[in-house]
Amino acid sequence: MEKVIVIGGGIIGLSAAFYLQRAGCQVTVLDRGDFSDNCSYGNCGYVCPSHFIPLATPGIVRQGLKWMLNSRSPFYVEPRLSRSLIDWGWKFMRSATRANVDRAAIPLRDIALLSQQEVESCWIKLPGFDAAYEHKGLLEVFQTGKAADHAHHTVQKAHELGLDARLLDHQALQSMEPHTRIEALGAIFFKCDAHLYPNKLMKALIAHLRAEGVRLLSEAEVTGFSIERGRISQVRTRANAYEAGTVVLATGSWSRSLAALASVRLPLMPGRGYSVTLEDSPYRLNYPAILVEGRAAITPMDGNKIRFGGTMEIVPTDTPPRYGRVQGILDAVRRFYPEFDVPFPPKEKIWYGYRPCSADGLPYIGRTSKYRNLIVATGHSMLGLSLGAGTGRLICELVQERRPSVDLQPFAVERFG
Repeated sequence: MEKVIVIGGGIIGLSAAFYLQRAGCQVTVLDRGDFSDNCSYGNCGYVCPSHFIPLATPGIVRQGLKWMLNSRSPFYVEPRLSRSLIDWGWKFMRSATRANVDRAAIPLRDIALLSQQEVESCWIKLPGFDAAYEHKGLLEVFQTGKAADHAHHTVQKAHELGLDARLLDHQALQSMEPHTRIEALGAIFFKCDAHLYPNKLMKALIAHLRAEGVRLLSEAEVTGFSIERGRISQVRTRANAYEAGTVVLATGSWSRSLAALASVRLPLMPGRGYSVTLEDSPYRLNYPAILVEGRAAITPMDGNKIRFGGTMEIVPTDTPPRYGRVQGILDAVRRFYPEFDVPFPPKEKIWYGYRPCSADGLPYIGRTSKYRNLIVATGHSMLGLSLGAGTGRLICELVQERRPSVDLQPFAVERFG
């Protein structure tokens, strides 16, 4: 029986554990916390093949520079003397091209469709597995002519990729949300998309893994590795050392520093995001939505909840939160949904977490040349939950040395050298 050590208790690590256990592996998951404090909980819950455009796009660097002095801006890179930040930033700028965007579309579509298929055909059909999953679509709402032109091209590209998307004018958009007024020219309706309640998903996944005999070890921060004959033989924590046949590194925004302990370089930076959830919302929405010019997202979930999320701060993980950015999210929501008068919440009601951002907007999934028994699965940026199930299946296929369900070359761990 293959012994697999999965490092990381977020959606990617738990998804890997799910498929590895089903394949007959003996799986241990090590989490630096208690499995409840990671980016998999606070996101807007999208399972979205529509997100085939990576973070690194033309113009994002220039726009980021304009936003740097605005405390409520949706994108911010904290300037600092950091070799890893400079290296990542240089690679990010070189990747932010139209050619990169075009190359990324098919692999992002493929892994997203695989992931959605796994959630629908496997996960939510498990007995007692409740994630409040709804496959009803997603709106991408825009207010300006420039964004409308971009939406037209996005719909064309979606059709080329075989995705169900259509352009709505204001009247058609408003008819889909009769319970509240929307200030917008129109929207893209991605019928191919789904959403769920991340908190329920994570709790259901953890309960299932425990019931199936997967060892989930909390407060087990990895401090190093033992190497024998070109393989990782042990994963060390402060308290124990764990023998490994295969090691899966899925530690999100902490992956770069952890990979460095094994002398593996990962161009990756943490990107902090924030969200606020109305538990008993006085407002009603039918569909989740991306607010294009507001750079924010809004999701009705689990019956009576609405979550607002957004921003991308490229900052160290020990940087104190900038709660002013939450006001920026709420202001953006009000510009699109003027009846949504959401007061600034107490700090204890604000969630924030760190998304692992690769240097080109594509995740890192695959083996390393340095250690054949080390598999890396990280760098999913804002798409971790959306791509989680598919990534877990791909990791299992790598461990079993089976042909991957999608082409892994675009996600190669060492594609930057």
